[in-house]
Amino acid sequence: MGKLVLVVDDEDMTRQMIAMFLKMDGHDAVEAENGVDALEKVSMHQPDAIILDVMMPVMDGITVCKKLRANPATASIPVLMLSGRSQLGAEEEGLEAGANAYMKKPMDPKEMLTLLKEMMMQPAVVKA
Repeated sequence: MGKLVLVVDDEDMTRQMIAMFLKMDGHDAVEAENGVDALEKVSMHQPDAIILDVMMPVMDGITVCKKLRANPATASIPVLMLSGRSQLGAEEEGLEAGANAYMKKPMDPKEMLTLLKEMMMQPAVVKA
């Protein structure tokens, strides 16, 4: 049986496309459209991994990731951060917030799934 992955993105098409790729790869997917929704879904579903967009209304992905890492119940969930941001320092900011990996949009679905599998096989590094 596949793992449960929470897909967080404010763009409906992007979120649905990622969920479709996950399902085609044998995983289950739960969707959230912003950071607040994501934190609620994490507590309800306890996902095995999270694919998290950086730029969202209500609460951005950087803030969500920091909140996940600060909570002992969610600190070890692997987080793959996605962003259309390409300015200098964007990737470092995501990794510094606690993401396990960072991919720029548009992402290659095969590369995303491979990276996600690798992340789920190793525990997240939780910074003290």
